[in-house]
Amino acid sequence: MDSQSLTALTKRLEADISMMLRRIDQSKLDEKPRSAVAKLRQSLIDAKIYIRDYELSEMRDEQLKNAKTGRKWLEQGRQAILKASEYNVFGAIDVAHLTAQIDQLIGDLK
Repeated sequence: MDSQSLTALTKRLEADISMMLRRIDQSKLDEKPRSAVAKLRQSLIDAKIYIRDYELSEMRDEQLKNAKTGRKWLEQGRQAILKASEYNVFGAIDVAHLTAQIDQLIGDLK
């Protein structure tokens, strides 16, 4: 397991996505890919909040609730990545890399 906190791993995922999105001119995207990118960004923001709360939870039931919600937002982020890739926002290698990071985070949220 990585020695970084889950919050740090989430921030790294967010940074990787931002780096990939810098390669394209988002203002020239059509509505559907722009919507997928916006949904991806929002999903990551929400996931980051719940993952942080998961790590700071003092009670196990609170931790489980935050883990479940964090996993939900990560899954929505994964779906947004796949949707954006349909419009060539992300390439196959990018999708594999990002979904592997998401899978690791989901697996670590216990």
